[in-house]
Amino acid sequence: MQFHKPNPEHLAFTRRQFLARCGMGMGAVSLASLAGGFFESAAQGSETLSPLAPKLPQFPGTAKRVIHIFANGGPSHVDTFDPKPSLDKWAGKLLPVENLRTERKTGAAFASPFKFKKYGQSGIEVSDLFPHVAESIDDIAVIRSMYADIPNHEPSLLLMNCGDARQVRPSMGSWINYGLGSENQNLPGFIAMCPGGYPIQESQNWQSGFIPGVYQGTYIDTQHTNIEKLIENIKSNYASLPEQRSQLDLLQQINQKHARARQNEAQLEARIQSFELAYRMQMDATDAFDVTREPEHVREMYGPGTHGRQTLIARRLMERGVRFVQLWHGAGQPWDSHDDIEISHRRLAKECDQAIGALLKDLKQRGMLEDTLVIWGGEFGRTPVVELPTPGANAGKINGRDHNPHGFTMWMAGGGVKGGYVHGATDEFGFGAVENKVHVHDLHATILALLGFDHEKLTFRHAGRDFRLTDVHGKVVRELIA
Repeated sequence: MQFHKPNPEHLAFTRRQFLARCGMGMGAVSLASLAGGFFESAAQGSETLSPLAPKLPQFPGTAKRVIHIFANGGPSHVDTFDPKPSLDKWAGKLLPVENLRTERKTGAAFASPFKFKKYGQSGIEVSDLFPHVAESIDDIAVIRSMYADIPNHEPSLLLMNCGDARQVRPSMGSWINYGLGSENQNLPGFIAMCPGGYPIQESQNWQSGFIPGVYQGTYIDTQHTNIEKLIENIKSNYASLPEQRSQLDLLQQINQKHARARQNEAQLEARIQSFELAYRMQMDATDAFDVTREPEHVREMYGPGTHGRQTLIARRLMERGVRFVQLWHGAGQPWDSHDDIEISHRRLAKECDQAIGALLKDLKQRGMLEDTLVIWGGEFGRTPVVELPTPGANAGKINGRDHNPHGFTMWMAGGGVKGGYVHGATDEFGFGAVENKVHVHDLHATILALLGFDHEKLTFRHAGRDFRLTDVHGKVVRELIA
């Protein structure tokens, strides 16, 4: 009889191995059905070790990548892209509008302090807050009939970003990353750039939820210009790149051995991939985030300031194959103008208008706008009536607007969107959407359709149910697609 030394690894069973060897393996069959979503996704990309490898959409889409400019806090639609002349006539008077709930006590009609003007061949009206964006209005589809569910920031942010106002769900960027993968394995497929710290609900806005963590957004604090502050631990102070590669190879061998005994657990696989991505980013991230490598006239086109710089970075990331970039504007000083709306909205628009206008023109000049989808908007709009003084809310001033989820505006450009087009309408005063209403779920369904996905079929199996970005709702707004 031959003997060999005992191997401690052979003496211990994982839970899956135990289930597989007991009861004719029926326990493992049950477990596989519960974890089906992950293993199906692994099988779909079985030809490669990387879950972020490029994948084909379900059908040919017109968009390949997305830039989502999030105007945090809720910009006023009646002061930006949805003119309401009736507010001038009713200024200072109570409006004949009922059953539209606001968060706080409101008063009489509040006329917009901004002037609107027609732009482009389409003649779409835009306020004087966004003259640079307006120059590209013939490439933009303005949705004036958006509506959400709740007049509070926290649930509305989660609804807009994750498709659910209350439960932990994967973000839109994570779903797109999961569905399409990334065209650059040396950079994250989903990057969230938010200067000065996190917005309300923090990293939940770009979470991966119950799908593997490798698909979640990578947060970048773009108030910094030094690459080592932009991306923490991007460089090692103790080991050269060859030394790090040797260390990582050893770590990968150990991790892969560990993973083989655990049948590709999602969290473990995500952790293994994160080590590889962190190493590869040392080479590509430094180049992508360094805007000084752009010609001076390009930097001047995007304008000064943090938002000008991060918007230019977004274009550089798109060129390098990043799939989804979310640009946050107003995280520190939001568009949440409960008072002094003329001062605050003008300041905020000045910070971003030039950069957004430059982005649209730059993408078009480079031939990228046709397959890059650009989205702008906040979590809701604002009331057409003035907000009355409330303790701790508006400093006793009567020159601002309250939250309004019943009707607001978002716009999309590029990526197969019908440019120079206005979809839907709010009522005479801008309180609620009344014509061709578009819920947030409908917006998400349309975005996925532009990328080549049926929103009802891009799913992930979790807790015995097939989940999707649009939950059990949503319809594609075909009129928005060229």
